[in-house]
Amino acid sequence: MVEQVTVPITGLPRSLVGTTLVQLSDFHFDGARLAPQLLEAAIAQSNAFAPDLVVLTGDFVTLETEPIYELATYLQRLQSRFGVYGVLGNHDDYTLSGRLMVIDGLHRANVAVLWNEIAYPFGADLPLVGLADLWSGESNPAILQQLSPDIPRLVMAHNPDAADQLTDWRVDLQLSGHSHGGQIVLPRLGPLPAVIRRMRPYIPRMIRQRVRYFSDECDRVMRHWEWASGLHQLGANQLYVNRGLGTYFPGRFRCSPELTVITLVAP
Repeated sequence: MVEQVTVPITGLPRSLVGTTLVQLSDFHFDGARLAPQLLEAAIAQSNAFAPDLVVLTGDFVTLETEPIYELATYLQRLQSRFGVYGVLGNHDDYTLSGRLMVIDGLHRANVAVLWNEIAYPFGADLPLVGLADLWSGESNPAILQQLSPDIPRLVMAHNPDAADQLTDWRVDLQLSGHSHGGQIVLPRLGPLPAVIRRMRPYIPRMIRQRVRYFSDECDRVMRHWEWASGLHQLGANQLYVNRGLGTYFPGRFRCSPELTVITLVAP
């Protein structure tokens, strides 16, 4: 469940070398997709690492918004030196009223929600940028122009595909979720959605229409399934994708829920 990753950051101030982040994502807290025992264990593990910062990368709820208030009673137990920050995912933003309810619940849990905003939990030398979800149509990477290109920065964006919007900007580390790691990972072949994409031209149309996994629906969920989990170098930018805590049908295979501990170092 715990993934520990060391990420080099160009220009990282000496005072911030060794900074630790805990990332949690895709809770889908609705009574069906995330066991309370798993959530409690993840929070306890996060606190045990005594991180400098906790980042939550979206999809706190699934279809109904009201469970955010119960989830908040768990999230308020998260501890870190410089606070807890989050961005919303597509499931948190079906309606404006739902979005506002999720934000309200997170604020009650002392989670600072960034919607196309820049925060400075570490001070001016390492800003934290939070983007609106890609599917909202409101993601605005141009806010990065407010930062000097000489300053390293962290960017939270729920959907890994947001990296396509960020190619013209310095992004020392993008933190994303959304993919659930593909949930099913085939030995030597990779995430099932990526495998199916390669197979789709050879699958009869009748099967593609009737079996969800073989349709093009997975392509709508995410374009870059090759980024389904882990650390990726995208030109000069870096992307880390967390597999999330929540689970959809048909479950997970070789793709466990994830708590990520990220240590920032100088190159």
